[in-house]
Amino acid sequence: MNGFPWFSRRTPLAPDIASRRDALPDPQTLDERPLRQQRFVVLDLETSGLNMSRDLVLSIGAVSIDDGAIDLGNQFECTLQRETGKLSASVLIHGIAPSELAAGVEPAEALLGFMEFVGDSPLLAFHATFDQRMLSRALKQDLDHRLRHCFLDIAELAPMLCPESGIRNGGLDQWVEYFGLQVQQRHNASADALVTAEIALILFSRARRQGLETPAALASALARWQRRQHAPAL
Repeated sequence: MNGFPWFSRRTPLAPDIASRRDALPDPQTLDERPLRQQRFVVLDLETSGLNMSRDLVLSIGAVSIDDGAIDLGNQFECTLQRETGKLSASVLIHGIAPSELAAGVEPAEALLGFMEFVGDSPLLAFHATFDQRMLSRALKQDLDHRLRHCFLDIAELAPMLCPESGIRNGGLDQWVEYFGLQVQQRHNASADALVTAEIALILFSRARRQGLETPAALASALARWQRRQHAPAL
């Protein structure tokens, strides 16, 4: 259960929301199709803080990678409606005004819209564990839906595929600088998702050159690499 409590939604969902939720497709596994033939959704969340058991998802930004390219015409961006009196001062980091949060989309509708955008595609994120757990808890609390999609962590793939960088535990800014990319606006979910997608395409190219042609092969190589990183030194 991902290590955090599962909460019941306090109020019943509207019938149309529940019907759309129940129609969501089952997620795909990381399969043996070539990376170029797989649709991925690159996700970034802005949250009220870093506590995965207490803080809230404030905004969602996502972009799809399809046929080996970023589909700029197929993006998702949404600010969730939140009671600003319950949020910490960390909201100021994201530049999301209290008026934006007050006028945001009702959380169940926002989260359902995002999952409809995702469809059955695997998800990519930078520091994916955080996004996965925050999204999973929000979906359970606000939509009574369990997240079962596969995630790949760009923050882990990057040092595995680019050991020459010398970057092991770098943040998004370090990898943006390393690859010579530009970000329109940091701490903005849509902008961060877009630059993460750009990094993902660079990494997919590196993976293919290293003989990792499929999502399944990439995930297996990453699991082996992570075990080596945590193995005790002899």
